Amino acid sequence: QVQLVESGGDLVQPGGSLTLSCAASGITLRFAVMGWYRQAPGKQRELVASITPGGSTSHADSVRGRFTISRDNAKNTLYLQMNSLKPEDTAVYYCNRSPISLSWGQGTQVTVSS
Repeated sequence: QVQLVESGGDLVQPGGSLTLSCAASGITLRFAVMGWYRQAPGKQRELVASITPGGSTSHADSVRGRFTISRDNAKNTLYLQMNSLKPEDTAVYYCNRSPISLSWGQGTQVTVSS
């Protein structure tokens, strides 16, 4: 049974930074293409970053240069380093395979506001 547990979300001021974590069980992250997704109020869930088993990364235009996806194979954990946060980054953030194939975790709330 696969379980994804996201954490690290918080209320942060514009320009601030956060690091999100996705701890996985029942799946070995280094063998999968994994992604970070977000869903803002009233909007569809979108993919913001992904990482391949080989470590290649891809970031959406809206976050490129500010967010960085990474993976710790020993901890079987996915990360999203978020810098220069903007109010439009406010959303619930989730991890999943890319393309989506697993049950969603509870997500972690990121709120960017002064």
